Formats: sequence, C-alpha cells, structure tokens
Amino acid sequence: MARAYEEIADFIAAEIKADSLLAFQPSNAAKKRVETLIRREKTAGLSPEETSELNHYLALEHILTLAKARARARLPHG
Repeated sequence: MARAYEEIADFIAAEIKADSLLAFQPSNAAKKRVETLIRREKTAGLSPEETSELNHYLALEHILTLAKARARARLPHG
C-alpha cells in the first residue's frame, strides 16, 4: 500500500506546479471535520463509518505530505 501512496504522490508532484501544490490547504470545513473526528475518537469513540472516514482523511493527508515534499525537492535552492 505504501508504494501506491508513493506513486500517487509522485504523479501529483509532477503534474501540479510546485508553488500551487505547496500553497494548497484543505478547506476549513474539512479541517474542522478531522478535528472533530480526532477529538471524538479520543473521548467517546467513533462509529465504524466515522473510523473509516477518519482513516480516509489521514491517508489523503499522507499522500499530500509526500507530494509536497517532492515538490519542495524540485524547487531551486537559494
């Protein structure tokens, strides 16, 4: 699975301008939803559907982090 994430991150980093990719941030609504899920996971627990939703958000965040790292590596230094 990790290799699949790497391949997707490589594709994103190659196809999107580095500055645009590095500037990308999830919407405030998406950020709030993740915060809510994480808080509830730590306190009351999550339903199976909510656990799945949180896992998807975390997977997407991982791919985006990998893609941004690759984009930074393509930028000229200095």
